[in-house]
Amino acid sequence: MVGRRGGLEETLVPREGVPLETIEVRGFDRDFPWKNAVLPVVLPRAFAHGSRIVGRFRPDVVLGVGGYVMAPALIGARLHGIPYVLAVFEASGLANRLFRPGAAAACVTFPHDVERFRTPRTEFTGFPLRPGFDRHEPRIPARRLLITGASTGARRINEAVWGALPQLLDRFEEVVHLTGAQGEARSEEFLRNGYRPIAFTHRMSDLLGEADLVICRCGVGTISEVTAVGLPMICVPGTFGGGHQNRLSEELEAAGAALRIPDPELTPDRLVEAVDGLDADRLRRMTAASAAMGRPGAAEAVLRVLEEVAA
Repeated sequence: MVGRRGGLEETLVPREGVPLETIEVRGFDRDFPWKNAVLPVVLPRAFAHGSRIVGRFRPDVVLGVGGYVMAPALIGARLHGIPYVLAVFEASGLANRLFRPGAAAACVTFPHDVERFRTPRTEFTGFPLRPGFDRHEPRIPARRLLITGASTGARRINEAVWGALPQLLDRFEEVVHLTGAQGEARSEEFLRNGYRPIAFTHRMSDLLGEADLVICRCGVGTISEVTAVGLPMICVPGTFGGGHQNRLSEELEAAGAALRIPDPELTPDRLVEAVDGLDADRLRRMTAASAAMGRPGAAEAVLRVLEEVAA
């Protein structure tokens, strides 16, 4: 595997016994354009490094999993005449659009991207997940609430949850709160029976398997995990990265799988109001819609495409 120097992969990948090579690379920053001044220096070195790695390893096929981190390895694949496949988690992403010409195939996360992201072979596979995200029938009315702002946490979600915690504990037997590192110290101020704050976990599948309702950001990975398990959601899309989370949250709400709260509107009162608006009938409909969107077999589908391209 090829990853970014200093990224989470430096910890996660070796733990799984997978060889890892890292490259110093940065992407185009849409939110803080002044940070892009270093790209003319960083990118040529990254591309050369990626080409050397691919040339040394000589794979039968290269899988690009989206984002700027894949660019050096895909440049190397092009230079060495090796076919590559794109795992498209965000079809409008700059890196995906740049590398679509020349891709042997694309594995897209959402059905509508089959037509939007045309390659010689474009398949709707869903988002590949680790084993363990098994279908789970939540209890209605919900007893266990799971809140997550993804791996780094979400300050606005954390503040809203802490502000609404007495009301939430009146409505749920347990509130499990993934705070991220930035919320870990503050969460200790709110410790009480029924509230379980966690800074970070490697066992998200276990937490989802115990949950009945999820409050979350709308990253593709998080949403794919929640729908694979088949849980109803209250989504608070992040406003960063060109608004891709907002687009995904609108699709989830339109499908009936989630209730959406725009990030600027999230307050403790708004959060409690959203929870109270989920009666038993609506929770059942949201659960069915979430399960219908889930693709628990996505990893196997992507692997099949890779094997056929490499053959």
